[in-house]
Amino acid sequence: MSADVRAAIVGLGSYVPQKVLTNQDLERMVDTSDEWITQRTGIKERRVVSEADSTASMGTEAGRRACAAAGVDPADLDLIICATITPETLCPGSACYIQRDLGAAPAAAFDLAAACSGFLYGLAVAARFIESGQFKNCLVVGSETLTRFTDWTDRSSCILFGDGAGAAVLQPTRDPNRGFQYCVMHADGSGWDYIWIPAGGARMPASTETIERRMHFLKMRGRDVYKFAIEKMQWLLADCMAACDLTPDAVDLVVPHQVNIRIIKSATRKLNFPLEKVYVNIDKRGNTSAASIPIALDEAARAGRIGPGSTVLLIAFGAGLTWSGAVVRL
Repeated sequence: MSADVRAAIVGLGSYVPQKVLTNQDLERMVDTSDEWITQRTGIKERRVVSEADSTASMGTEAGRRACAAAGVDPADLDLIICATITPETLCPGSACYIQRDLGAAPAAAFDLAAACSGFLYGLAVAARFIESGQFKNCLVVGSETLTRFTDWTDRSSCILFGDGAGAAVLQPTRDPNRGFQYCVMHADGSGWDYIWIPAGGARMPASTETIERRMHFLKMRGRDVYKFAIEKMQWLLADCMAACDLTPDAVDLVVPHQVNIRIIKSATRKLNFPLEKVYVNIDKRGNTSAASIPIALDEAARAGRIGPGSTVLLIAFGAGLTWSGAVVRL
């Protein structure tokens, strides 16, 4: 395929569970308060899966909606990537369940685990397949059921997480004013224990001891994560604008990983980037890891904040430690 071919986002979709868990609900579960949660995170409520929901079922519905928005029959998909750290099962990957339920066989399907950066990592991988000419219709899904890996006795972390899924369909374009203009991905494995689930993998298989010690739930080093996130959001925002020679006036919207409103405000303030150009939905969604950006991106599009011709910056950072950014023209 010609070098002037880029991957473009042609359809978006998202899904969140019906059940709402408010800060007032959490007040009855742990020693916390609505005021404390709101001031420190910006979160007022989050969605929680029911017994009928799962990573694959939510990812399937988000993918179905993205395909409908793109006018693509799921049977015509060439590739499905599911970004998740809360997979349907350890084996097989969630993407295979999504492929089955969409009726998308024999599309290639695999999971990608890069935590909160996972969706952007997935977009970058799918874009390269499109640019190479191997695939024409790619579906990238971010889907998480974080509340099933949340320790509801840990008041410092249980307030943060929510569930949901978002998806994007990518296709090739030769229009130089559309598609992915830039992407960057990095990781630093020395920060592996900033955010992690100690047990359940090959290092520490499930046992009576791991269950009793609550080692199958997410653990966080909150202060270290906070410092890391501020630093990387600032760096990614500056790097993406510099790489594409953009000023804040030329950017229509920044869609960051929804991690903490104080982090978002601090990073944009230090770069003199207007907060009104940053999409924020953490107040009603919480932190949904790999689903965070695609849910927010779909909501922004449906709200009319972005559309054809918009220049959008996508920024993510998370466990691993990983961080990633992209400049996209819709």
